[in-house]
Amino acid sequence: MIGTPLIAGFNKFTDSLPKQGPEMPVLFVGHGSPMNGIETNEFSQYWKKLAGEIPIPKAVLVISAHWLSRGTYITAMESPKTIHDFGGFPQALFDVQYPAKGSPELAKETAGLVHSTVVGLDHDWGLDHGTWSVVRQMYPKANIPVLQLSIDYSKGGQYHYDLAKELASLRRKGVLILGSGNMVHNLRMIALPPSRDFNAAFGHDWALYMNDTFKRLILNGDHTSLIAYDRLGPEARLAIPTPEHYLPLLYTLGLQGKHDSISFFNDKAVAGSLTMTSVKITNA
Repeated sequence: MIGTPLIAGFNKFTDSLPKQGPEMPVLFVGHGSPMNGIETNEFSQYWKKLAGEIPIPKAVLVISAHWLSRGTYITAMESPKTIHDFGGFPQALFDVQYPAKGSPELAKETAGLVHSTVVGLDHDWGLDHGTWSVVRQMYPKANIPVLQLSIDYSKGGQYHYDLAKELASLRRKGVLILGSGNMVHNLRMIALPPSRDFNAAFGHDWALYMNDTFKRLILNGDHTSLIAYDRLGPEARLAIPTPEHYLPLLYTLGLQGKHDSISFFNDKAVAGSLTMTSVKITNA
């Protein structure tokens, strides 16, 4: 992973976006199968509906489970490529191109907001399926700039939660910040229901238990427990065998303000060991 580093806290760039009125919402989206990016189903239909319910963003910044790096980077190219980072799916999925523009100016401004670490400006990545499968359904015209922020896999939950807080001012500039992953994500324990329908409601007992636990902690504002997810018992270790799909949730929670309200959508377990449960944070 190659990027152009910035000096942490260096913020002499001209603001690329003016401040506006109300803060933009923040989302955590359970993205599930890449097929949700081209299928019309209950999940993708809600993503479309959601786009019509929130203000049209000036730009979208996504923290996707599928861009892991050593160090933190942000895409800074004019035209990010569409990445097909999966295998074994129909050709129609590989044919998808999502030609949203990037924003080098916003990338520089965002990097300059972060004082806790050096943020690199990346010109090699693009938009992986954790991003385009969701954003393509929300904004099919690809007329809104889209950027990605990487996940430093060498860091723990507190790092990601704290880094998110440094991005809070972007909400007042019309930037939609979206974490894309899954709260419960254990591909080794997938089991389809008798119908063989991947999107049919079906969850192992431990998956349903942890989904309910995560929701309860989110509603209670117990971010400390959610950051220390590895201490939530054996069910949590089954739900999060590796953290990359969970960490985008911590970015979303780190951006929650004291007057924000919480709601859930697409609250469903599929394939036994995945939950599509998603979070919407809005300024009350």
